[in-house]
Amino acid sequence: MTLNNRFLMGAALAALSFPVQAQTQLAANSGIESVIVTGERSQAQVPNKIYNVNADIAQVQINAINTEDMMKYAPSITVRKRHIGDTQDPLATRTNGVGASARSLLFVDGILISSPIGNNNTFATPHFGIAQPKDVSNFQVLYGPFAAEYAGGSIGAVLNITTRMPTEFTLYGSALGAVQPYERGSTKDTYGAWQVSGGIGDKWGNFSWRLSANHLDATGQAVQIVTQTRPAATSSAGTVVTGGVNDLNRTRQPIVDIGLGGIEKHIQDTVTAKMAYTFDNGWEATYTASVFNQTNNAGAQTWLKNAAGTPVYSGSTNINGYNYNIPASAFSNGVYNYDQTQLAQAVTLKSDSDGPFAWEFVASRYDYLKDMQRIPTTALPGTLTTPGAGTVNRLNGTAWYTLDAKGIWRGWNGHDLSFGLHRDQEMFSQTRYNLANWISGAPTSVNTYARGRTATNAIWLQDIWTILPDLKATLGLRAEQWNAYNGYNYSATPALNVTQPALHTSAVSPKAALAWKPDGDWTLTASYGRAFRMPTVTELYQAITTGVTLTVPNPNLKPERANSYELAAEYRTDESVLRLSLFREEIANALLLQSTLVPGTSTTTSFVQNVEQTRTNGAELVAQQKNAFFDGLDLQGSLTYAIGKIARDIALPAANSKFIPQLPRMRGSVLATLHATDTLALTLGARFSEASFGTIDNSDTYHNTYQGFDGYFVMDARANYQWNDNWSFSLGVDNLNGANYILYHNFPQRTFVMEIRYAQ
Repeated sequence: MTLNNRFLMGAALAALSFPVQAQTQLAANSGIESVIVTGERSQAQVPNKIYNVNADIAQVQINAINTEDMMKYAPSITVRKRHIGDTQDPLATRTNGVGASARSLLFVDGILISSPIGNNNTFATPHFGIAQPKDVSNFQVLYGPFAAEYAGGSIGAVLNITTRMPTEFTLYGSALGAVQPYERGSTKDTYGAWQVSGGIGDKWGNFSWRLSANHLDATGQAVQIVTQTRPAATSSAGTVVTGGVNDLNRTRQPIVDIGLGGIEKHIQDTVTAKMAYTFDNGWEATYTASVFNQTNNAGAQTWLKNAAGTPVYSGSTNINGYNYNIPASAFSNGVYNYDQTQLAQAVTLKSDSDGPFAWEFVASRYDYLKDMQRIPTTALPGTLTTPGAGTVNRLNGTAWYTLDAKGIWRGWNGHDLSFGLHRDQEMFSQTRYNLANWISGAPTSVNTYARGRTATNAIWLQDIWTILPDLKATLGLRAEQWNAYNGYNYSATPALNVTQPALHTSAVSPKAALAWKPDGDWTLTASYGRAFRMPTVTELYQAITTGVTLTVPNPNLKPERANSYELAAEYRTDESVLRLSLFREEIANALLLQSTLVPGTSTTTSFVQNVEQTRTNGAELVAQQKNAFFDGLDLQGSLTYAIGKIARDIALPAANSKFIPQLPRMRGSVLATLHATDTLALTLGARFSEASFGTIDNSDTYHNTYQGFDGYFVMDARANYQWNDNWSFSLGVDNLNGANYILYHNFPQRTFVMEIRYAQ
């Protein structure tokens, strides 16, 4: 590239970064085009726009404590990570917010880690903990449901994570520490984290292996703010206490903030074994097993004190001239103990891809071996020293598996014909028991119980036809047959005992794309894809408690039907990328949480329902330039603008023409890396997002409050020094500017990170 072109590309990136509405984390070998998908997922071509993140480069530029951190600057991708070690970290895409986890598919070495049992930002979020950062080789993001290989969860994006395998003896390890000074209300504290990880591997002839382990000990800032709604009139009743902070809730009603909950302390261990054997005929077999274990003990902190200086957690109080009757649950809901052990496994068998035929077989399974959350129902602080009653929620036995058989034939002149069979099954089991001793007591009786299964069988076919050397067409078709069965709900009080009806749905999803290269540097593409996102087992069988009545919404939910369109123009050279994408997404029968009448009652509550039509139009601008302005300065940036609206909602007319929840109109980031010397890299990045709504009727107009979805501007910095071939060091700061923002939960304030790494 000429100096003038380099300068112009650098100027374009500077223009993106001026409003700090540009975003990208791009490795030197990143691709944003139709390419051969390598790694564990496929040997076939896909028509999607693809974005690659090289993990080695990402860890030079980003303070990557957890695996998902390396996606922090990917275009149009947001991982809602609330603090170090957070396991409730869903993926948001350019058309979907963090509450639509089922609209993305995530894989690690062929293992489905996006939880297919739900569609939310809590228990149905991805299980990134299965792959430790030092094991990751590459991230690959596919945008939109344009590849026939992938099911309806690809509406938003598909993320394939590939871990590395040694080609010779290798030994590696790292130690990391992080510190976060934190202030909110009367809380002034410092939270910290430390992590050690290591691995060893080798290749003996045709056999290669890797064994790795990671240990994390982290305490994060509170994810909850404990609040009470302010009474209509002043009063002198109640014990006078101090420390309450007057505030507004997200619908601008007066409240008082009285403390914090969900101060989580995570202890996490991941152990992974990966083995591969290459046969003499070119076939390769791989087995991966990864065990993730976590204990998470969350506490609460009150800001309230009486005249004697004693902390107050509940009871009749007088705060700033108003009488509040604080229930035991106000703080006890923010105190809980998690104990989780999860096992992920995958077996792959694939042929040499050089011949006219290539084959691949993948089987994966993810098991919740142990998943228990204990929570008190009696008041603090007494229940901490003399444990009282509580509940334990168990997901033991919840699991899913996937089976894929795929092939590609290149023997037909000008065609790459790929095809495959797929099956997946999801098994959900949830039991909530009553406890006399919430910390260590054995279950006394069943409070609620839910179970259910879903399964999908699919066949797909896709042809990428090279019409002319500079013109390619893609035609694809996916046919699916989906079942939901064994649904059951039980509740002791209020009484419920319901066996749910089985459901069956068939769907056919066409795909089409056209790519034209008018010259060597430019590519123009047009893409269309239809996808059916089937209801998850918890969307179907979610029990609702309203006062003394418990019921289950009609489980006959319809699948979401998405029609997605994209027009893109891309300029690419060895050192630069500039791409503009225009996209549109129309979803019929969108599965969204909304408030309306519970079927068969006169009570209004919130549960998942089909919304007749949503529509999102947007544009995405991505740019990168190596050696921008001068040698050694690499710039990357992107900007995403999306207008997502509820086009038609019969059940809740107030939602018509309102913005889709949790989807900001504009977001982006910019990342600049200066290679000051051959051994020292200095990186400065910034991430930006406008505020969004959390409710389907957009009634939450106040965003900078607990449960609001605030806008933010966050800067990150990192210095990485490569001391020699084996040792490297880094110092970094996340949220360098100390932004204090809320995305439903509190988010981290300024955090300092230091890391030392060894590899041979």
